Amino acid sequence: MKENLEHIFVKELEENQNIVHKICRLYTNDQDAHNDLFQEITIQLWKAFPKFRGESKFSTWMYRVALNTAITLYRKSKRSIKTQDFEGVSFKIASEDYDNTEERQLTQMYSAVKELNDIDKALVFLYLEDKNYKEISDTLGITEVNARVKMNRVKDKIRKILNP
Repeated sequence: MKENLEHIFVKELEENQNIVHKICRLYTNDQDAHNDLFQEITIQLWKAFPKFRGESKFSTWMYRVALNTAITLYRKSKRSIKTQDFEGVSFKIASEDYDNTEERQLTQMYSAVKELNDIDKALVFLYLEDKNYKEISDTLGITEVNARVKMNRVKDKIRKILNP
């Protein structure tokens, strides 16, 4: 039975691991922290998996566990040493015909989102993942109306951050 449970968990995790990577990207500043958070989220998912009742999609449940883990660790880490930002690392080799406009915009967006509080970050993340307000409300444990109102407020906050 345990082997079957483990097989199902590994299969689901492999299929949905990009969710965890995206959350790690949002809540960490360097590759080591990303890897540590990914590992911690995986451990928490495994611990919680026997309690997964299938009342929601696995990915929705995974978002909830991963975001809760990231937020908890993020709050604890605010008391620790600042690490190097991802933005300081070049991911592409520049060439004369390379246009980095999209990359710069994405970097600005991530910087703006990182200035938001934990719940607002999670809300933006789910919104950018094309989750509907029902899925967002289920994942964050808030009402659908509250999710819509919060999202409108967050959009205004991001506009103000990007265009002071």
